[in-house]
Amino acid sequence: MASVRVKFRPSTVSDNPGSIYYQVIHERKVRQVLSPYHIYPHEWDSRTSSIAIASGGKVRPAILTLQENIHNDLERFGRIIRKLDSRKFSYSADDIVEMYTYYSVKQSLFVFMEEVISNLRENGNIRTAETYISALSSFKNYRNNEDIMLESLSPEVMQGYESWLKRRGLTMNTISFYSRILRATYNRAVEQELIDDRFPFKHVYTGVDKTVKRALPLTIIKKIKTLDLRATPSLDYARDMFMLSFYMRGMSFVDMAFLRRSDLSNGHITYRRRKTGQKLLVGWTSEMQAIVDKYPLNATHYLLPIIRRAGCNERYVYRNVNYNINHSLKKIATMLNINMPLTLYVARHSWASAAKSKGIPLSVISEGMGHESESTTRIYLASLDTAVVDRANDLIIKALK
Repeated sequence: MASVRVKFRPSTVSDNPGSIYYQVIHERKVRQVLSPYHIYPHEWDSRTSSIAIASGGKVRPAILTLQENIHNDLERFGRIIRKLDSRKFSYSADDIVEMYTYYSVKQSLFVFMEEVISNLRENGNIRTAETYISALSSFKNYRNNEDIMLESLSPEVMQGYESWLKRRGLTMNTISFYSRILRATYNRAVEQELIDDRFPFKHVYTGVDKTVKRALPLTIIKKIKTLDLRATPSLDYARDMFMLSFYMRGMSFVDMAFLRRSDLSNGHITYRRRKTGQKLLVGWTSEMQAIVDKYPLNATHYLLPIIRRAGCNERYVYRNVNYNINHSLKKIATMLNINMPLTLYVARHSWASAAKSKGIPLSVISEGMGHESESTTRIYLASLDTAVVDRANDLIIKALK
């Protein structure tokens, strides 16, 4: 039966910390695995071959973390040995070391998550990859870029992360968004049998709160529409994109940005939502055409004046334009004394709210974005007669005249 012992090697330089290493023994063969941990001689108990924690004594904070890391390393060795034993084939101490080294890299949260992101990109799930990048970046900031092993994720670590996000003023939905992505990453590692599930997310919030509605009444939408902004092209453009989103049934800006000219045919736009993959048809109206006609013909194959230069980093351009529009919309909100953050997303909420106020059935709209989950919204919208939705849209647009 293979065994693993923790050893300490003092430094050759006086007063410098020494190194912790593991001694792997199997079938009379001994191999050594150097750990990244260093401690001072007085912090090592040679009698028990473990870190010395004197009762009532002063202990470096890092020592407690190091002690937990060593415990996790030994558990990893144990899982490897049990796995090799279960195969009923002979194996060597070198096999144990090789598997330990492999899993030490594979079980790094940062490395594992970056692999997940790479796979998402290769499979064309660009938007999902971006959400994983955002969550990883947030967690890296929390950790000051210090990596952590997947098996070291604990309820305490996740509670600490949640508290850190709260102190930074993030909403519970945003906090839940990051935690759910980290949980999905963790569950992938469990499914691949890289780690055992220790349920690190059991004490953090991973639900979805109902958001405060960010809808404007039609009277305010009409003021935005009729505001004379010809003297300020950036504000005029922001208003036009806001109105286009509203006219197109609250279409998200990312979907607007990547609409192709070929998507407009026979008086309808046909597209798939980038977020859900759901196929939608939107009737093309004179109001939409009037906005498009204000701007030079797009030099690219895209329909709207958002991504206008071929060969550029399209996703970077889209995000930059989105930021600039929202910045301009805040100025428009100040001009009209709108006491709420005005963004492109408000157009989506406002269309749904306007549809509800017109008595349009809940099967035609998604209750002003009020469904408990987007899957419910998809179920409702998937079975709609497109003509019904377009008639609803006509009612809303006519209310602005």
